[in-house]
Amino acid sequence: MAGEKKNVFSARDAALCAVLAALGTVLMYLAGTVPTARLALVAAAGLLPAAAVLTAGLPAGFAVYAVTAALSLLLVPSKGAALVYAAVFGHYPMIKSLAERLRAKPLEWAVKLAVFNALLTVLLLAARAVLFDFLAVDWAVWTVYLAGNAAFVIYDIGFSGLIALFISKFGKYIKRRG
Repeated sequence: MAGEKKNVFSARDAALCAVLAALGTVLMYLAGTVPTARLALVAAAGLLPAAAVLTAGLPAGFAVYAVTAALSLLLVPSKGAALVYAAVFGHYPMIKSLAERLRAKPLEWAVKLAVFNALLTVLLLAARAVLFDFLAVDWAVWTVYLAGNAAFVIYDIGFSGLIALFISKFGKYIKRRG
């Protein structure tokens, strides 16, 4: 019919999102039960929305992130791991995709670092209010920011390498969209 709005997802895209969200939830559950690999598994779960973005577009990435975050917060024994996914790793592929559309490296990095530091500030304020007082010491806060930013830059560079590897291995099978 004329004037009907086209669906955002095809059946293929919806199935892909469901599989990626299920895999992400399994990784998050493992992160909650295997403490020695917790951060690595949370970061691995954060790669799955990137696969959705590359194959089905930004809305698919946000869908995978939202479903994985919601299921993780409900089902994963370690709520801390679920919060780290929801606050840092899960949405980053979409932020990265949007920032890298600016096509100016200094501006891309400024946007990515600004988002990271805003999230880090919120997390530090929440941690200070709820968990510990050692963050009241100025040097501890600055150390967290310096180490966090260094780790973020390394993570972003590694993430870009993994995206390039994904495209080189599977690029012929996918239609890249938004």
